[in-house]
Amino acid sequence: MELLQRVETALDTIRPYLEADGGNVSIEEITPEYIVKLKLLGSCGSCPMSIMTLKAGIEEAIKKAVPEITGVEAINLTDMNDPNAVMPNRFN
Repeated sequence: MELLQRVETALDTIRPYLEADGGNVSIEEITPEYIVKLKLLGSCGSCPMSIMTLKAGIEEAIKKAVPEITGVEAINLTDMNDPNAVMPNRFN
């Protein structure tokens, strides 16, 4: 199985949790240095907790399933202090 498919399979294990809050994620690129660049979709793209979701959920799942991945980055991460950040409805 190629690298991209292995990363997609890892993401599929956590997508139900992201989707439960109205979010999702897409792979934008896997660099030659084995860094996965993701785009946070839906409510994940505007949630102030997205950094925690990225590091504790998404990155953990990818690195566990695909150990050659050295890092995971979001190209559109929302800062926790961003005044436009919006929590998913489940938490409001």
